[in-house]
Amino acid sequence: MKKYLFNVVLCAFSFCSLAQEPVMVKGPDSKLEVEVEVKEGTPFYTVSYEGEVFLEPSPLGLNTSIGNFSESMTYISHETRAIKESYELKKSKVSQVNYEANELITLYLNANGDTLKIVFRVSNSDVAFSYQVTVAGDETNLLVYGEATGFDLPDYATTFITPQAPPMSGWMKTKPSYEEPYTYDEPVGTPSSNGVGYTFPALFKIGEKGWALISETGVDSRYVGARLGEGTKAGFYPLEFPQEGENNSLGGTYAAMALPAQTPWRTITVGETLKPIVESTVAFDVVKPLYEPSQEYEMGKATWSWIVWQDPSMNYDDQVKFIDLAAALEFEFILIDALWDKNIGRERMEELVKYAASKKVGVLLWYNSNGYWNNAPQTPKNGMDTAPARKREMAWMQRIGVKGIKVDFFGGDKQATMKLYEDILSDANEYGIVVTFHGCTLPRGWERMYPNFVTSEAVLASENLVFSQGNSDAYAYTATILPFTRNSVAAMDFGPVFFNKKLSRDQIRGSVRRTTDAFEVATSVLYLSPVQHFGITPNNLEEQPENVLDFIRKVPTTWDETVLVEGYPGKHVVMARRKGEQWYVVAVNGEKKTKELLVDLPMLANREVNLIFDKEDRTAGFKKLKVDKKGKVKLTILPDGGAVIY
Repeated sequence: MKKYLFNVVLCAFSFCSLAQEPVMVKGPDSKLEVEVEVKEGTPFYTVSYEGEVFLEPSPLGLNTSIGNFSESMTYISHETRAIKESYELKKSKVSQVNYEANELITLYLNANGDTLKIVFRVSNSDVAFSYQVTVAGDETNLLVYGEATGFDLPDYATTFITPQAPPMSGWMKTKPSYEEPYTYDEPVGTPSSNGVGYTFPALFKIGEKGWALISETGVDSRYVGARLGEGTKAGFYPLEFPQEGENNSLGGTYAAMALPAQTPWRTITVGETLKPIVESTVAFDVVKPLYEPSQEYEMGKATWSWIVWQDPSMNYDDQVKFIDLAAALEFEFILIDALWDKNIGRERMEELVKYAASKKVGVLLWYNSNGYWNNAPQTPKNGMDTAPARKREMAWMQRIGVKGIKVDFFGGDKQATMKLYEDILSDANEYGIVVTFHGCTLPRGWERMYPNFVTSEAVLASENLVFSQGNSDAYAYTATILPFTRNSVAAMDFGPVFFNKKLSRDQIRGSVRRTTDAFEVATSVLYLSPVQHFGITPNNLEEQPENVLDFIRKVPTTWDETVLVEGYPGKHVVMARRKGEQWYVVAVNGEKKTKELLVDLPMLANREVNLIFDKEDRTAGFKKLKVDKKGKVKLTILPDGGAVIY
């Protein structure tokens, strides 16, 4: 009771007040609105856009070792303020962000008299919220066992979401690794294929009202990565913590935090169309860099022998071929994948790095993350899981001139695993090394938080085109889902651009590629990854026309501006990205029928542009065209086809 009186007195002498509930905050243009209230002791929030409810009253709160902050809560006060911040993003969909939002902080006491603040930030299209816990007693830490956080969508909403995988499932017990297929327009409440909920980000169609994308950001070594639990037919999805068995049961499923504590941010992006979802920067708006870069890091393109030539290519001579390919294409890097330690060896790797440097190509090396949490046999192993081993490896790489690493096979979202990601990143920064993750979790704001973080897989990526004809058959369809889901919130190392007709070295065996050459060129822009690992092989230099190869040489991997022109998951996407004064516009067709599109490109009005298009034989044609003064362009795109305008 004394704590409660103390807080009331404090409020009386400051800006806060005992205003009537519910309390409300709107975005700067007043279209997006969040309303917060307490019902029977539990805080709830509601999200509306243009007067239409996108999220119905949804619960808030935490269950912790020092008390429950989701039941018997007493509202004390609230405050609001405007947020304005400008910042740079050097490796994302835009380079300069001017973030404007209105912030609402509501303050509550739980039954023990401890304080919970719920912070909402609302921009024109995004909602982000986080919890802050303080105590009046002597406690210096708490365990967060779970959250009451939920997302109550209208019962008529439909889903475009990926199921979470059970722990220690999949190849060599390496899952979960965010590599499951998406649902397509399924009713809310449809049971997930694995029965353990869904991963972020999660896209929902809210009938004819519009769309909502739910995700989270700001997860680091101080918390767990969360997911959506199984939904109900009424549309309610709870937030859930990692599964007990993840990472071979290493670590707890809870978060251990110092007090005062602040949780990561849950994010909700809404719009009448998909445009705000594709163009959102909310994953970066509410986080900060965690350390300074030790140097300026270079982004760019990489050749990668393993993706098509597979394990037999992991030898010295084949890597020389791909270094030469990188040099011919003016790529910045070569990625040398698993087994290099056995098939090439460290001494010859030093020679290979020197040879690459002579061609102005940087080397990226693969590592297995594994200490003891799965059975993946690929080496080098036990080089990234402990600090002494990690620093020995990184010192060696720094000495011989290696530019970056790709670390694979994590398999979990526990705090212990999040700490491993952070430890790898922070140590690598000390040695001037950039980091890519595979077999991994979704990056949650990491492009801004960690200056040497490059990209992550966390998607059913291009290796599955090689492994499975079914995935290859459905590739164009999948490619029109990813820009609205996985790639909208973070860099995605899919591994694009295949020109081999069969995805193998000899092109006699292997999955048959169904997409057109123009489609493949388009994916170099469609997918966002500041280091883009290409599926091009040396024979493609002789097989592709010079205008296609010239485009591949020049296409950027980081962007100053991104604009969704039009599209719908599973059907087609038209995306425009700008680097400097140059616009790159790509279109891909996810359906098995020819499409005639009249696209609106005001940024190219009255300009002469280049067009890479689908020829009838499914190779890539090239021509120049004049965009009319209204910015209209007609495109004919074959089934599983594409186009590029630049």
